[in-house]
Amino acid sequence: MGLSRLAALHGVATSYSPSPDVTVSVPDDTVIAVLAALGVDAGTPADVRKCLAAAESRSRLLPPTVVVWAGEPLPPALAGLPPGSTVTVEPEPSDLPGHPAGRPPAPLSMRSRAAAPAELVAPGEPAPEAVPAPEAAPAPGAAPAWWISPPPGVHRIHVRTPDNRRATATLVAAPPRLPQPPEGTHGFLVQLYSLLSARSWGMGDLGDLADLAAWAGRSVGSGFVQVNPLHAAVPGKPTDPSPYRPSSRRFPDPVHLHVESIPEYGHVRDRAALDDLRQDAAALSEAVLNKGALIDRDAVWELKRQALELVAQVPLTPGRRADYCDFLAEQGQALEDHALWCALAEVHGPDWHTWPEALRAPRSPGTARARSELLDRVDFHCRLAWLTAGQLAAAQRAAEDAGMGVGIVHDLAVGVHPAGADTWSQQEAFAHGMSVGAPPDAFNARGQDWGLPPWRPDVLAATGYAAYRGLLRGLLAHAGALRIDHVMGLFRLWWVPEGHPPTDGTYVAYDAEAMLAVLVLEAHRAGTSVVGEDLGTVAPGVREALARRGVLGTSVLWFERDWEGDGRPLAPEEWRRDCLATATTHDLPSTAARLTGDHVTLRHRLGLLTRSLEEELTADLTDTAEWLALLARLRMLPEGDGDEEAAVRAVHRFLRHTPARMTGVWLPDTVGDRRPQNLPGTWDQYPNWRLPIADPEGHPVTLEEITASPRLHGLMEVLRPRKPRTAPPGERRP
Repeated sequence: MGLSRLAALHGVATSYSPSPDVTVSVPDDTVIAVLAALGVDAGTPADVRKCLAAAESRSRLLPPTVVVWAGEPLPPALAGLPPGSTVTVEPEPSDLPGHPAGRPPAPLSMRSRAAAPAELVAPGEPAPEAVPAPEAAPAPGAAPAWWISPPPGVHRIHVRTPDNRRATATLVAAPPRLPQPPEGTHGFLVQLYSLLSARSWGMGDLGDLADLAAWAGRSVGSGFVQVNPLHAAVPGKPTDPSPYRPSSRRFPDPVHLHVESIPEYGHVRDRAALDDLRQDAAALSEAVLNKGALIDRDAVWELKRQALELVAQVPLTPGRRADYCDFLAEQGQALEDHALWCALAEVHGPDWHTWPEALRAPRSPGTARARSELLDRVDFHCRLAWLTAGQLAAAQRAAEDAGMGVGIVHDLAVGVHPAGADTWSQQEAFAHGMSVGAPPDAFNARGQDWGLPPWRPDVLAATGYAAYRGLLRGLLAHAGALRIDHVMGLFRLWWVPEGHPPTDGTYVAYDAEAMLAVLVLEAHRAGTSVVGEDLGTVAPGVREALARRGVLGTSVLWFERDWEGDGRPLAPEEWRRDCLATATTHDLPSTAARLTGDHVTLRHRLGLLTRSLEEELTADLTDTAEWLALLARLRMLPEGDGDEEAAVRAVHRFLRHTPARMTGVWLPDTVGDRRPQNLPGTWDQYPNWRLPIADPEGHPVTLEEITASPRLHGLMEVLRPRKPRTAPPGERRP
């Protein structure tokens, strides 16, 4: 009982429900291990009693971080302050226009009184006379009369009670909702590495992204292009190709640079060396496009690194130097730490746990000496981050110039590699010895371990969510919108102790109000919308909380059924409005593979089926047939037309008739690609994250060939602006 109480005080679940009628108890040793990762010793009953007594006796006037939403009631932590308390808010200088640079604004002071409104007390001025108590009580849910709303931002709040108790906390003041994308906008979803053009160096790059956006906005009226995470990867031989297990989520990977677009490229003196590198890059692309080779990220990076070393020898012009210095000042310590990790990894390898002990802490004397010794390499990696940020900005400008209402939709991975730059530079923020994953469910009885160390919710709160704020600010700087992978992680994550199977994990709660408030605030500042990937197991109330703050959901056609009723496919008018509607994702079969059953035979060849091939094919055929029957009844699929290309068009015609704010088209679907980019449950058995976009026969196609494809243009015709549809009388679902 004591362990359960202690766990509850720290947001650690001691049981969970994989389905409404089932409750599973979490093993005690899991709870003890998770508490230890949070700095709580619960190894013995005596330890539990000691920690419990300390936790229950600890009385906080304010939590470490307090959230206020504009125009909404104050949280209990503020609304319930003792009468007569004085509240002082120190606003962020950048959030108050009109204040001279470098001069902080005066704090706002409020005094709470019993039965009477408080007054604003300007610093250095005497308090005004007391205001008589109002005859009528304030409206239910209204903020107390003493409250003066600060501007949106992350401030410091100080409280002093009449008995002289004091508290200081971070105050996150957020707008009530996120900016929303234009209604009815459509766009493409693509894994950038898979999009090779005639000029690519063996994989798609930011030049290709800008070109795709410019073409899509002008030629087919698209409003956005959504890409995979472009986070910095952990270097290695071989590098982990998954974009969802990066070294750092804060900074992009320079492997995505289009080298020839760098202004200094044209001034490199050793042209012969550059020409040799370009020939080698052309050979890489030729092998991928015409010889069946897989995308080799390591080989691409080796060529680009050599080219970038030559480019870095070219002196920056005064204007470029000024821009670079501004970038360094804006990014500050975070960039310096990231660049230092990159430099140290070149010397000592990519896993900082194996480095000399003196270098394992970013603020150690040994690390300080290494920082000085590796100054040139640190500057090189800082410059790569600057160049990459510049091309990210150029891609967004290209999208906006092409008339896109959203632009580039970037992707935020759920976590980072345990050996990477983020876990080294922010060690105190991570729960070491823990990994994020998923509990057992109907699709995976063994659960999942993603190998990603989670953030500690207590450290996030204590630091005012500084790491999270910096992460979002960096990602949103050059984005039209942001997709958040496994958005349920803003509420809770499944922690798996090291050495335990995923079935022995448990949920750890995060302060969802604070996580959402920071997200809304930073997106509001950047003017961006947010899409949450909310597929799979979603706790009750999560989708409602996200929708309230304007976070769009993700609706994939094959999963949109009346699960609480007859289980039949949902008619288009029954879909939710605030979502991105798609036919597939990077983790699912392409639409052509789904319609033909190719995805089942692929999984059979790899030994991934839990039933016989015949049973799986029968179940898949039944599922597909129900959807095709609905499309036919809605007159979206020509009667008797069994053509796969026509069926793909019908699926997207259906998506366009839903009320979804955004409709996403998986770019490989436009040319009939049947291969998934990622096949969950495989590692070496399938070339995850290494395939170029291909035609139905599996032959790779370039960006130029994709944009000229008659199949693509036929598909995009069905995504023209919606026209009202008249359903047959009395019809909702077949």
